[in-house]
Amino acid sequence: MKMRVAVLCVFCLVASSAIAEELRPEQAKAFVVGKLFAYSCFDGTAGMGRIMADGSVVGTIAPGGRGETKFASLPPGTIKISGNSVCAHLHGLPIDPCFTVQRIDQHGFRGSIAGSDYAYCDFYQRDPHTQLERPLLMNGLY
Repeated sequence: MKMRVAVLCVFCLVASSAIAEELRPEQAKAFVVGKLFAYSCFDGTAGMGRIMADGSVVGTIAPGGRGETKFASLPPGTIKISGNSVCAHLHGLPIDPCFTVQRIDQHGFRGSIAGSDYAYCDFYQRDPHTQLERPLLMNGLY
């Protein structure tokens, strides 16, 4: 269960649409790192999170949009630039999934697993002073 939530969290925090400007990995990093984004995905999953400069991830996730919102954090090096791609390294997975990042406007982007047009998440920047609730850590991953 934890691995499934971790994979979904990473997919949701970095995860394309033909209507937007595709960002190269360094552009995506500059656009996303350190900013707080709310997200919603094709399968109903929703939450809020940040990707830090060291590739760590911290945020909340409600898989499938149902049930309790959980706190999730992933270690440094989880999100990284690998060649011409933004990829996720998750312990226990046989591959590192890579992502396409496309800017929708100055405050939002759409992300998907590279090569997939249907599996995506939309991300919209939120107030940078918003704090993710620490008490959620008791009910989720760490």
